[in-house]
Amino acid sequence: MNIYERPTQEDLQRLLHIGEQRGFPGMFGSIDCMYWEWENCPTAWKGMYSRGTGKPTIVLEAVASYDLWIWHAFFGAPGTMNDLNILDRSPVFDDIINGIAPQVNFYVNDNRYHFGYYLTDGIYPKWTTFIQSIRLPQNQKHLLFAQTQESVREDVERAFGVLQARFVVVKNPSKLWDKEKIGNVMRACIILHNMIVEDEWAPFTQYNKFEFQPREVSDTFTVNMPSNIGENVGTTMDRRTRLRNRQIHENLKDDLIENIWAKFEHLPNNM
Repeated sequence: MNIYERPTQEDLQRLLHIGEQRGFPGMFGSIDCMYWEWENCPTAWKGMYSRGTGKPTIVLEAVASYDLWIWHAFFGAPGTMNDLNILDRSPVFDDIINGIAPQVNFYVNDNRYHFGYYLTDGIYPKWTTFIQSIRLPQNQKHLLFAQTQESVREDVERAFGVLQARFVVVKNPSKLWDKEKIGNVMRACIILHNMIVEDEWAPFTQYNKFEFQPREVSDTFTVNMPSNIGENVGTTMDRRTRLRNRQIHENLKDDLIENIWAKFEHLPNNM
């Protein structure tokens, strides 16, 4: 089951603007997985849905923004899978690979990049579209980057917590037998959660809250929706290769380390 609420151009600009203010130009949000216990999993399936001697679970992969808006959710993978296995099944990058995703250009440390990215934990691969923390920072720059990345990445963890707090049915083990019905429950909860989040935007949509605030620097990104893109460059394989380019990942991470140091180094407690 895939729940994909394609962000509009205004949504993307809002996400990118907030990401830039938080030290991560080009960031769309954070991605992670949540495990929902399946109490009445059929006996024949328990081996597939149980990790080790644990209880059967079904996995939700989600992308959440700073305001806990969940705009991508992929639900239904067996609990024996880890985040990497689920990523192989997930359609999160299908639009990019198929050449129909919005074209995003942004600058970090005066270098130009063409793929937005998500903040992740260490299990995710070192692709152009993922930025992980630094496990053992060896200097102040790396320490500040790790602290900032881990703080911002908690958006998706908070989204899972709020989803479970709002809808106890998702927090407690599912007592349904039919996996399709379980998926419909999850879909309904995420849709209602997003409706609440979007309703909370209402007081701020009457005007552009950034319009009347002094801006130190202008935004460094541009967003072109698919209808505005003349021709997508390269083949599907070319786009897949660029999506998984480790060298671009390393360059982007180095530039983000420098950007965060320049932006937050002078603040009290470096935060």
